[in-house]
Amino acid sequence: MIGLGVATAVIATATLAYAAGAGWTLVNWKVRSDFPGVARIDTKEVAAWLGDTKREQPVLLDVRTKPEFEVSHIRSARRIEPDSRADAISLSKDQPIVTYCSVGYRSGGLAKTLQDAGYTKVQNMSGSIFQWANEGRPIERDGKRVEKVHPYNGIWGKLLKPELRADITPAGSGM
Repeated sequence: MIGLGVATAVIATATLAYAAGAGWTLVNWKVRSDFPGVARIDTKEVAAWLGDTKREQPVLLDVRTKPEFEVSHIRSARRIEPDSRADAISLSKDQPIVTYCSVGYRSGGLAKTLQDAGYTKVQNMSGSIFQWANEGRPIERDGKRVEKVHPYNGIWGKLLKPELRADITPAGSGM
């Protein structure tokens, strides 16, 4: 679980980063800094992997709240609460897993939790669903393609292209 102090520091960092025009650079630095042992995979690599039917497919774990997931998610993703324990998933310890959330912080925390529990093929998707959507990659709701993503809150939503921000009540104050 992300503590209030950490969440506040992260929000402040992102706000300053966004104001300085370096939002993604600082967000990605913060994720790498807080979860240094977690392997990362970029959106382009995930898209290629999902399109390669000859390769064992990863389980996509969407580490966002139910309201966020219900707005949109990546096809075939399974939702898991951000502060879940490793035993909340029932997968083989050598199953390829890709975690994502809004920008990569909550999913980085879950990826670390899974690694600490012995999962050997866990990767956190850099930029997560915000970057995925910003690049025009498909997102869906109820099996149908949609164009909007839950913005998480007013600060983090600024990392999404304006036309992709769903008009909803924010989910929280962290990442």
